[in-house]
Amino acid sequence: MNAYGDLVWSLARRFLRNPTDAEDAVQDVFIDLWNSASRYDPQIGGELAFVATVARRRLIDRIRRRQRQPPTDSLDEQIEEIGDVTAAAIPPLDEDAEVAVIERALATLPAAQQEILALAIHEGYSHSEIAERLGLPLGTVKTKVRRGLIHLRETLQISAPGDETGTPDA
Repeated sequence: MNAYGDLVWSLARRFLRNPTDAEDAVQDVFIDLWNSASRYDPQIGGELAFVATVARRRLIDRIRRRQRQPPTDSLDEQIEEIGDVTAAAIPPLDEDAEVAVIERALATLPAAQQEILALAIHEGYSHSEIAERLGLPLGTVKTKVRRGLIHLRETLQISAPGDETGTPDA
């Protein structure tokens, strides 16, 4: 908890936007990390990646659960939450420039592929959930996500993981 508490807390705050929900989520994430510690394999990735992945998945699960339930918050809690979202919605200027570059790269993709990438990246849906939601075969969704990410990597001139040359992966 001492080593990764700040990381999990910042992820929870970013995903949930509500300090009370974030506190509960951090506790749930660490309980889940404790219960799933046997799944950690240092050959696959580092501790930081494992913790971040488990935290991200649990936070997405929490958001999806909350979206399925009717709202029961009081008006004061809703106003507090809206205030948190507004403050967090103003990115720094550098982030605005990066977002504009990414949006231009995304605009070069077909609309259907843009929609699939948005559902996968921004909304956190799994490939099978996207396939079900859009009525597409699972293989088609996987292919469109992969090709879209490759296109973005090439357009933005980002090296592929493990690419030592620094050139985009084809």
